[in-house]
Amino acid sequence: MRELILSDEPTIRLSIFLGVFAVMALWEVLAPRRKRMFSRLARWPGNIGIVVLNTVVLRVLFPTAAVAMALAAEANGWGLFNVFPVPALLAVILSVVIMDFAIYLQHVLVHAVPVLWRLHRLHHADLDYDVTTGARFHPIEIIISMGLKLMVVSALGAPALAVLVFEVILNAAAMFNHSNVRIPQGIDRVLRWFIVTPDMHRVHHSVIVKETNSNFGFNLPWWDRLFGTYIAQPHEGHEDMTIGIEQFREGRELRLDRMLLQPFRYAKKTYAATSRRRDQ
Repeated sequence: MRELILSDEPTIRLSIFLGVFAVMALWEVLAPRRKRMFSRLARWPGNIGIVVLNTVVLRVLFPTAAVAMALAAEANGWGLFNVFPVPALLAVILSVVIMDFAIYLQHVLVHAVPVLWRLHRLHHADLDYDVTTGARFHPIEIIISMGLKLMVVSALGAPALAVLVFEVILNAAAMFNHSNVRIPQGIDRVLRWFIVTPDMHRVHHSVIVKETNSNFGFNLPWWDRLFGTYIAQPHEGHEDMTIGIEQFREGRELRLDRMLLQPFRYAKKTYAATSRRRDQ
């Protein structure tokens, strides 16, 4: 199993990524939720370009990343589930849920710490909202995120299978809940008790600050409800809400070079989580 996971992990993740991407992109064409403000030709080169760049950076710095850390923890007896063994299936389930909670906390953190918000705001500065937004993160944020993930995996002693499952689910969920797709309201109301839906997460990409600081979950929706960060619907409605942040709203900001330099550029407004204009 160890060799199988290590050898097939990149193929498994890439295959599922491409499959989910294709399905969501087609769904966006057939049943869009919102009218686009910019064409795919204007936005996708930058967004897909940063995905490719992030993939290369991670493979260079962390060749097998979190899965390898899980295998190392198992071999050396590191972490909770290696010190206090539990049934394999329970360890996988608990690991996936705990890692999802860690991602929620990390997401809150990058909204609360000024230097981290400068990195994370690239994700929010997209001027439209579709399947490519789900992977639009600055390379430095991706490196920091991977470092935190490695610490969580080693502290948990998470099984390698759980880490692989979590990574696949997280990537697929991010593409799903960032997609510009229309889901009937009745179905959405049921789904969002079990998974973050596009309508639920889209609120988080509102230009209104109190909405930006809500709905932090990427996969499981329970944490927002439990910790009071849940907002059911955007104030302006999904069709009329403004996507993005108050800065970087020109079309040229969609270029890859501008995206990479964005954290280091001057911004007049403060970072989201501590803005005094919470009622906007």
